[in-house]
This record gives sequence, structure tokens and C-alpha cells, in this order.
Amino acid sequence: MSLKYKIRFLKDYLSFKKAGGKVDKLFPVYSDYKEQAGSATGHYFHQDLLVASYISKNNPVRHIDIGSRVDGFVAHVASFRPIEVIDVRDLNNTGHENIRFKRMDLMNADEIEPATCDSLSCLHAIEHFGLGRYGDPINPSGHLTGFKNLLKMLKPGGTLYISFPISHSDQLHFNAHRVFKPDSIFNWQNETALEMLSFSFVDDAGNLHREVPITAVPVETEYGCGIYTFKKI
Repeated sequence: MSLKYKIRFLKDYLSFKKAGGKVDKLFPVYSDYKEQAGSATGHYFHQDLLVASYISKNNPVRHIDIGSRVDGFVAHVASFRPIEVIDVRDLNNTGHENIRFKRMDLMNADEIEPATCDSLSCLHAIEHFGLGRYGDPINPSGHLTGFKNLLKMLKPGGTLYISFPISHSDQLHFNAHRVFKPDSIFNWQNETALEMLSFSFVDDAGNLHREVPITAVPVETEYGCGIYTFKKI
């Protein structure tokens, strides 16, 4: 730790004591004053807020989420409406009356209830399906199986919000995740008619580009995040 931080800490400590403050123990935190107030950038910050705002606006009858971040997106939605959460891992305590949880493997078609909801989200999750990272069964085509079952769960006319890492090429980084070209999703299935309602993306710098054509993604993108809204026809 730089000497200047320690000197600043000592000055503040002596000033606090001189002002009559009581100190029970020292717990030095040296450099927070130099940091930003927080981070308002990146994949999760932008996707969670954006999709939560869509759900608030559309006010579906029943919204189910698959594998998205509980302390981000799910919490955002739970602040204004009920949300049902499904994950391959367990969740011992939902922490909020608006959050209902069910443990389920979305790659297992036998567990899927057809046409069960009019609104469905899967944010930064499908790229992990079948890689075993979260205790799920190994399946090299797990993302395809999962996508098919997502569409199976959705009622005709329902809305799917899905996001995943995007790059200049399809890649598999075992066992962390897959990354996809922005337009690869259009080759994932051919049984269900879908209409893309919107596309947004987070670029390599962590900035959001809201509701733009897929062609707006720079070809040199290394690790962005594509955020898609589809309607099931």
C-alpha cells in the first residue's frame, strides 16, 4: 500500500480523535476516496435494468425467469411484481415475497410444462447450458435444447427476453461459457415462428446501445452482450 494512503489515514485518524471520536479498533480502508461512486456499466447492469423496464411496461400476466441473476435482474422485477424463478441449482431462501423458486433442469423436456406463461426471460444464462459448470448434465448442444424448451414454455403471442455473450465468431470456452455471433440465434431452431421485437447490445467497453439493428454490432467485438426481445407467433 502506497505511503501516501497511510499518511492520509493517519491524519484522518488523528483528526477524528482530536474531535472527540471514540475508536474501538482500527480497520484501515485506504483508497476508497479515490474510487468512483459505483459502476453503472457492463453486461449485467444494462441488461438487468433494460429488461426489467420492458416487463414493467408490458405488465404480463405471468413472468417466469430462467437462470438470471437473482441479486440483479430478479430483484429489480420483484420490486414491482411477482416473478417465478427456475434454476438448475437450489435456492434455499428467495428473500422476498414476490420471488417464487423452482429447481429444474431446462434441458430436460420431461420437466417442461408447455405454454405456461406469457412472458419469459433468460439473461446471460443459456451460454452455460450443458457445460457442467453449475451441476447441469453435459450436453454439447445444451443451448439448443434449452432454447427449444424456452419456446415450449411460452404461450403463442408471449414475449421472450434473452441475452448472452456476443463476439465476432461462435466459440466455446469450456467450461465457463459459449459466445455467439449476434445473428447465430436465428439458426437455433426452425419449429417455432418468432418475431424479433428489439435488439440491444452492450459493447466491449460496457456501454449500452439500445434498440439498434444487429448490424450495428462492430465486427471486431470480442465479448459484448446481445439482448433480444422475441414474440412467439
